[in-house]
Order: sequence, then C-alpha cells, then structure tokens
Amino acid sequence: MTNRSIGMCPFSIVYTKVPNTVLDVTVLPKCKSKSAATLVENYTEFLSNIRLKLQESNAKYKLDADAHRREKLFKPGDLVLVRLKQERLPVGEYSKLGKRKWGPFPVISKINDNAYIVDLPEEFNTSRTFNVKDL
Repeated sequence: MTNRSIGMCPFSIVYTKVPNTVLDVTVLPKCKSKSAATLVENYTEFLSNIRLKLQESNAKYKLDADAHRREKLFKPGDLVLVRLKQERLPVGEYSKLGKRKWGPFPVISKINDNAYIVDLPEEFNTSRTFNVKDL
C-alpha cells in the first residue's frame, strides 16, 4: 500500500525494493548482482528522494495548518481578557459553570511574542505571566 506522504510503501524504504507479488515468486527473473559501490550510491539517492518527498509533504501540512492560525500581538497598555484555568485558581474557587475569562486587564509588559505580564488584582493570588493562548 502506497503511503500518501512519501509516495511509496514503507516496505520499499526499509528493504530498498518493491515487495514481491505472487507472480514474482513463481517466475524468478535472472539478474546480475551489483557492486557494493553502485548499491550504496543507489541507496543514498533513494534516501535523498524520500527526504525530499517528506519535506514537500511537511511543507504542505504546515501551509494547511498555518491557514487557521493568527498571530496575537499586544502592546503595554492594551486591555485583554484573561482565561484562568483550574490550576491557577485557589482550591474551591473553580467552578465548571463559572466564568471562563476575566477582565479586561491591562498588559504591563511583553516578555516575548508568546508571553505577557498582565496587571491582575491581588485577589487572584496567581502569577501575572500568561501565555498568549490564555489571553
């Protein structure tokens, strides 16, 4: 069975040949053996083709996945809603039916494109550093 990403079956990659079929077993073709240098050369070319196909396939998957993503960038002073998960709230404060997002709170500073420090009130008793997915 042919793999969609590499364009051939995994057996062909591992054993460097196409798997035998019933016709191949019954009628054995006469073939000459190749020298080791030729065999290694063919195998390295074969593996480089596999790598190229996998890179093309991964690039296609990345393009499809990135079509659904959007970059969130905030500046200090921007107001954001904060999503507080169960782990960030004190014991007994979390409710499945309670609020999921709190705020708006101002962004104090940017650590990097993925992390921000938010000005939370002291009553939250949690870290002020948030990943962008929680804003």
